[in-house]
Amino acid sequence: MSLALIAALPFLGALLPGLMIRSGRNACAIAAASASALALLGLLLHAPAVMRGEVIQARFEWLPGLGLNANFFLDGLGMLFAGLILGIGLLIILYARFYLSKSDPMGQFYTYLMLFQGAMVGIVLSDNILLLLIFWELTSLSSFLLIGYWKHLPEGRQGARMALTVTGAGGLAMIAGMLILGQIVGSYDLSVILTQKDAIQSSDWYLPALVLILLGAFTKSAQFPFHFWLPHAMAAPTPVSAYLHSATMVKAGLFLMARMWPVLAGTEAWFYIVASVGLITMVIGAKIAIFKDDLKALLAFSTVSHLGLITMLLGFGTKEAAMVAVFHIINHATFKAALFMSAGIVDHEAHTRDIKRLGGLRHLMPITFVIVTIASLSMAGIPPLNGFLSKEMMLEEVSHTVWGGMPWLFPVLATIGAMFSVAYSLRLIWHVFLGPVRDDYPHKPHDPGFGMWAAPALLAVLVVLIGLMPMLMVGDLVQVVAGAVTGGYVPVKISHWHGFVPALWMSVIAVIAGALILRSHPRLDAMWRATPRPEAKPMFEAVVNGAARLADALTNRLHDGALSRYLAIFTVAVLGAGWLAWSVGGHVPGGRQLLPVPGVALVGWLMLVVCSVLVAVLHRQRLLSLVVIGVVGLMISVGFIFLSAPDLALTQISVEVVTIVLMLLALNFLPKTTPMESTSLRRGRDLLIAAGAGLGAGALALALMMRDFAFPSISDYHLANSYSGGGGTNVVNVILVDFRGYDTFGEIIVLGIAGLLIYALTEAIFRGPANRRLLDWPKGERESGDRHPMMMVVAGRVALPLSIMVGIYIFLRGHNEPGGGFIAGLIVSIALVTQFMASGFAWTQARQRVDYHAFIGLGVVIAGATGIGAWFAGRPFLTSAFGYFQIPPMEKFELATAMAFDLGVFLTVIGAVMLALASLSRIAIRAGETVNIEPMDTDPSQTGEGR
Repeated sequence: MSLALIAALPFLGALLPGLMIRSGRNACAIAAASASALALLGLLLHAPAVMRGEVIQARFEWLPGLGLNANFFLDGLGMLFAGLILGIGLLIILYARFYLSKSDPMGQFYTYLMLFQGAMVGIVLSDNILLLLIFWELTSLSSFLLIGYWKHLPEGRQGARMALTVTGAGGLAMIAGMLILGQIVGSYDLSVILTQKDAIQSSDWYLPALVLILLGAFTKSAQFPFHFWLPHAMAAPTPVSAYLHSATMVKAGLFLMARMWPVLAGTEAWFYIVASVGLITMVIGAKIAIFKDDLKALLAFSTVSHLGLITMLLGFGTKEAAMVAVFHIINHATFKAALFMSAGIVDHEAHTRDIKRLGGLRHLMPITFVIVTIASLSMAGIPPLNGFLSKEMMLEEVSHTVWGGMPWLFPVLATIGAMFSVAYSLRLIWHVFLGPVRDDYPHKPHDPGFGMWAAPALLAVLVVLIGLMPMLMVGDLVQVVAGAVTGGYVPVKISHWHGFVPALWMSVIAVIAGALILRSHPRLDAMWRATPRPEAKPMFEAVVNGAARLADALTNRLHDGALSRYLAIFTVAVLGAGWLAWSVGGHVPGGRQLLPVPGVALVGWLMLVVCSVLVAVLHRQRLLSLVVIGVVGLMISVGFIFLSAPDLALTQISVEVVTIVLMLLALNFLPKTTPMESTSLRRGRDLLIAAGAGLGAGALALALMMRDFAFPSISDYHLANSYSGGGGTNVVNVILVDFRGYDTFGEIIVLGIAGLLIYALTEAIFRGPANRRLLDWPKGERESGDRHPMMMVVAGRVALPLSIMVGIYIFLRGHNEPGGGFIAGLIVSIALVTQFMASGFAWTQARQRVDYHAFIGLGVVIAGATGIGAWFAGRPFLTSAFGYFQIPPMEKFELATAMAFDLGVFLTVIGAVMLALASLSRIAIRAGETVNIEPMDTDPSQTGEGR
């Protein structure tokens, strides 16, 4: 099975629960489990090859120019984590089926769970760091949905926000670190990066990249000082807690450190940062866990402690310590998932997780008691269970570690952490299950059905089997995974007896001291509660609230709704950046000489300058300024003609006519003048900013035009391949419909959306207070007695078919001569607009026989279908095909698929323009124009039509 399919199966499985829930809760759970089981089966099919030391790869080019490829690879490390994610995921799906109540939307839960599972599998199988980053952020988003699944609980919503904030912020830092790493190596593929240790560690950017990547790992794996989010995530349903905090989310940071170990480990910076943070997290998490009365809170802080233990081992930078870290990852996943699910069973049956309200449950819940006892003793490191083996091996590695010239520091602190671990593990057994049976439980507890205890029981069996037969059960797996982490062979020897070594005495001290702490727990608990200490939650909330207040202050100050302020800030920033570049950079004059300026061009340029100034001076008189804008557009069209660009000239003239007419119609419903609101000082300031921006843009354009470039212009390619590749001699049209057809396709979609938005806005005007104001529109302007002169009416109707024929002619010739679908659509639109102007809104609207919404949709569909058609020929999207045909007695002629694409452009332009015009006409009719339909030969001036 392809690795890409394995990564995709959980995402595909996320589609099933929402559909299958209609067939019942069992069908919903089976659908989710089937996707996980199938992905796990595909993974196991690759296991023999991976165990032989092979690396399975699947490579798919996505955006190779950016280095973003959908590449996957599977080695020992990836197989271990993918197996934990999918295997424990199956158990969680089974457990959740019986844990969730009938009031919980199970389909939604499994959808979120499968999305999260897919994101985690994507992380551990990615062979591209950019792809890994995408999956990394998906875990933050999907875990946010899972933690906040019980939306009615304030603590659930708060825990979800806290987890998203902390892990999301770390993810942003990690993105920067990964990008630096990719730039150092010159590739974003992990399989390449992992071979470049020397290049990475010798780079000046090694330390920044290391710190940024570790921030992502530490936040995700709840390492100090980011450990506070994990306990608050316990507000999620217990299946979520068991999954996220035993085998998946919090292990993502550990996976990242293990994956990057070959190129980042082995330096002093790595040792002092990673090992120190891990040790601190181990001790602090274990200490806090002792005094937590909530079962899940105790397990959450114990998770923090064990994550710190694994981080510390990875931080040592030795192959042996990395091997122990791998072994403990396996052990922790087994006993911690079992403990979380058992805590959920207690909560489900006793209706409380408060340890002080429990006790004596071994008589009432014997099965759960056995499971919890096995898993807790393993967590405490008691022989012969698997947790004892990895704890002893950890203490052995610690005993050889020297930190800052102090050989005693790590052994002492690690022993203290192990002591606290024994204390909270024994407390979990003693205070919850031992002692007399109470008569004040919130609900009479008893063991649940097989469906709830089967999953944790299976994990407890694994705890025992791995503890009794470690080499048989996981010896080869640990060796393969450790080899993948370290990039070389690592000998693995796991045994219960290592002789009378320092690790033995450290372990004995930890167990005895832990038991004494448990015995003294009431007194120590009172001292703990009486001792003032910093609380992470209030500190986090204070930081978040402060950031929100600062953001509000900046937003209210800068974003006050004044467009002039936004433009001024942006323009001044650009001018400042340009001036800085000019002042610190070298300036070399361009080598091109200025061409002589003909008198006609000079006159046209002066007219353009004068009209542009008039627009600024007369902008408060809207009608007059609009007329001057039209003159500016026409002068630009003349400039295009002067520069031998007839296509651009035709387009500019057509656009100018349509936009000016539409703006004139829109201005009919707006005040005719703009009040003066700016002071003279502000106008002077704006004048200086505008002058600086204009002069800067002009100087930049001049500097570019006077220089030759080292690389040839892409226009040479277009000129050379227009006919051979696109079948047309009109290069501009071939560019629009072939070379850059995708841009054109996007533009017509935007144009269609604009027309639909105008229509939607007019619909809103016809309701509520806006409609009442429209009906009361004042008729203060003097109107002509002959609003629709007969000569204009007749000329417009006679010109309509001729104009449409011209539009069709321009459309058909566009591939080889100036023209095309866009210009043709504008010409036909102008012909239709003329009817509105000549005969009035009401007359024209009453005779409308087409739906311009359909024109937009049909145009986009035709253009898109033309592009898709290229796929069936094995060509890229929107690649043109053309050929020559002859139908006797006609001459040979050319047909190209670009004509169909141009037809889509043509229809979309007509639909968008006419829908905008029709929307304005509806406003005009509602504002008072009388609908009076007369025969075609009736004189409108005699009937009073058009008023």
